[in-house]
Amino acid sequence: MKSPGSLRLRLLLAASVSVAAALLLAGWGLGHLFERHVTRRAMAELQVHLDQVVAGLEQDAAGTLVPLRPPADPRFGRPLSGLYWQVEAGEATLRSRSLWDSRLDLPPDPLADGQIHSHHLPGPDGHPLLVMERLVTLPPRLGSRTVRAAVALATAEIAAARRAFTADLVPYLVVLGMVLVAAAGVQTSIGLRPLGAIRRRVGAVHAGTRSRLGDDFPAEVRPLAAEVDALLERRAADIARARARAADLAHGLKTPLQALAGDVARLRAQGQGELADDIAGLAETMRRHVERELVRARVAAGQADARADPAAVVGRLVEVIRRTPDGSRLAWEIDLEGAPPLRIDRDDLTEALGNLIDNAARHAARRVVLRCEERAGMACLRVEDDGPGIPEADLARVRDRGRRLDTQGPGSGLGLAISADIAEAWGGSLELANRPGGGPGGGPGGGLVAALCLPLAGSSVGA
Repeated sequence: MKSPGSLRLRLLLAASVSVAAALLLAGWGLGHLFERHVTRRAMAELQVHLDQVVAGLEQDAAGTLVPLRPPADPRFGRPLSGLYWQVEAGEATLRSRSLWDSRLDLPPDPLADGQIHSHHLPGPDGHPLLVMERLVTLPPRLGSRTVRAAVALATAEIAAARRAFTADLVPYLVVLGMVLVAAAGVQTSIGLRPLGAIRRRVGAVHAGTRSRLGDDFPAEVRPLAAEVDALLERRAADIARARARAADLAHGLKTPLQALAGDVARLRAQGQGELADDIAGLAETMRRHVERELVRARVAAGQADARADPAAVVGRLVEVIRRTPDGSRLAWEIDLEGAPPLRIDRDDLTEALGNLIDNAARHAARRVVLRCEERAGMACLRVEDDGPGIPEADLARVRDRGRRLDTQGPGSGLGLAISADIAEAWGGSLELANRPGGGPGGGPGGGLVAALCLPLAGSSVGA
């Protein structure tokens, strides 16, 4: 079910209300038109009856008017049938049997000879009547007298005809309303397609398979796409400036740190070892922070359409580490055949994997294994060693900034933290776990598994 905030639902509700209102108005209008049509037909029928009433008048031997040939409609002979006629000739009044002992109370309406008037009057049973009357001067053979003839029909028949018409009309209006609402749904779907296309293209930009939305949209949507593309252009410019600032910062700090290293060496040569150690410690702290912040700045400015081949990156890294004393003594097992491309900058992947592989080479006893596992839009690059591993109590804090469990060897304690930062910046994660086993001194003894999990190229995982 669509949420209340759905634009599609709002449009469908508006269309449904509009269709319902239009059909109600149409139903009322059609009923009114039908009633007018039936009324005109009734008046035409009454006029025929009126002509028959006047034409059927005759004069008996006593000179009294009599209805020799009354209208043939049987309702005139049935009491209170709803169809009546009446003739006023001076003091005498002739009327249909349907009036029984009642009469039509015609208004004092001045009429010209032959002129027809119509009225709405109460009937003998209290129900309203449609009355048609005419003032007629009879021919000389009937005494040239003037008579007032009237015929009436109960309007209940007209109302009943309208109700029957409305009852027949309602099912068709319901079907028509359903068809119109369905048509409105189709129209809404067609009208909202450009917004769906924008949503998909924004997702593609997020996933890195597109860099811009483009301008192949309808005129009403094109300004929105143009604004989004302009925003992407500004973001690209900001990324370029961020990378440039990171590079400038790296170059700007490199020389002062090298100068401090030289000063430390001279102080030690002069026998001021304590001061030299303090300055060296401060310089190392500065270097660690600068190094991490430079990595984070570069990663934060990464391109959304970046791609990296993990097999190629691992191949180059292992080739370099094999030349080091730590790497040359190990057996390397690489199982990355068919590893999919990842959505990460190649240099960032090199940095993150380099830290993990270097860490494994320093602590492994005999071998290091590198393999890849896929998980629902993600790929996990596993770096496994057979070294002492990490005590379980330290696993949660080994990635803290500057945390070093092995203080004897080289390194700044930033490798795992930097790898974790890089993975999280690209929508992934760094997972650390000990291999099954048990070792002395509280260590696990089975080695460490570092899994760098990153989204696949073209996916939007973690975006």
